[in-house]
Amino acid sequence: MWFYNFGLILYVWAIRLVAPRHPKARLWIEGRKDLFLRMREAIAPTDRVIWIHVASLGEFEQGRPIIEQIRKTHPEYKILLTFFSPSGYEIRKNYKGVDYIFYLPIDTPGNARRFLDAAHPEIAIFVKYEFWLNLLRELRRRKIRTYVVSAIFRRNSVFFRPYGGMWRQALESFDVMFVQNEESKKLLATLGFDNVLVAGDTRFDRVAEIAHTAKRIDVIDRFKGDKRLFVAGSTWEPDEELLIRLINDNPDVKFVVAPHEMDESRIARLMAEIKNGALRYTQCTPRTSYGSRQVLILDTVGILASVYGYATWSYIGGGFGAGIHNTLEAATFGLPVAFGPNYLKFKEARDLVTLAAARSVTDYEQLRTWFVPLRDNEDFLLKTSRIAKDYTTRHQGATGIIVKTIFH
Repeated sequence: MWFYNFGLILYVWAIRLVAPRHPKARLWIEGRKDLFLRMREAIAPTDRVIWIHVASLGEFEQGRPIIEQIRKTHPEYKILLTFFSPSGYEIRKNYKGVDYIFYLPIDTPGNARRFLDAAHPEIAIFVKYEFWLNLLRELRRRKIRTYVVSAIFRRNSVFFRPYGGMWRQALESFDVMFVQNEESKKLLATLGFDNVLVAGDTRFDRVAEIAHTAKRIDVIDRFKGDKRLFVAGSTWEPDEELLIRLINDNPDVKFVVAPHEMDESRIARLMAEIKNGALRYTQCTPRTSYGSRQVLILDTVGILASVYGYATWSYIGGGFGAGIHNTLEAATFGLPVAFGPNYLKFKEARDLVTLAAARSVTDYEQLRTWFVPLRDNEDFLLKTSRIAKDYTTRHQGATGIIVKTIFH
């Protein structure tokens, strides 16, 4: 355990070292200043608290259906939400669905005690991958009911390694582990855990709610007009290299491109290399004339999920890097999906490929070969769209299972 604690100290030192020239690192440090004092001032000793922890924005979206279900069915509790990453906290720090939002302190033994003293939760819920050893040990010592939800366990993870003893011990803190699939349950059974329930993935419930409440967006309405729309979400530079060619080869199709990061040089390149013109969403006004402009660059956050509702086809970025982003937000609208080659870590992407509702591409020729039949054959498009929609509908329901089990 000493090397885990020592590693955390080194991690904090490294972040402090780069913070002066790295905005995210600076936010990470500044967001934790006077944390325990701010928590004690906000959370009353008499509050009945449910604590939900997420790593970043993706895990927040995964936990959100649970938060909203608890808020609806158990209003006697106050909900505390914590983030580890600035990329989640800074975007959702004003989220109204909970009572308190803070950063999670670095997981030292002393911080674990001080955090739980200030939060005094009756129930703790970790979303997907967060296994903080000191916090879990302290939760177990205090006999606080603790759960992990939408978790996935893989055979090559640390829990199943000969040196993974302290990580296996951490799993003993959970009253129930809600996992996404049978494989995870079987793997945990090899370690002797039988407090495992296959509930599925709460993201299916979240994207269903997004589709149900999708907003009408005036700029998208006017930009799209009577054309068909292709939406590329969370793109990186290698994705955009393929998309620029696809855009220029399909002048009769409108495109929305939503870069994962608002890099000005990449946005400038997109606008320069698109033959039929591009606009930035943030520069559009009620007086903007869209004319023959073919591309709208979505240089804002918070509306991409609704924009998918206008589309006929979609592309999800990240597959030429660490891994693809959220495919379900597109699939829930019945969109055929394409993405780069690094998708195998994501079960829903593998499933969609198997069902022929999605295609992994490694170069432009493969992207074009995927797109042209979906562009030109209406029956094929409708069949593919129905498969994507049916898949997302079939996997809904995890939230109800989790909340019912926790509060049985």
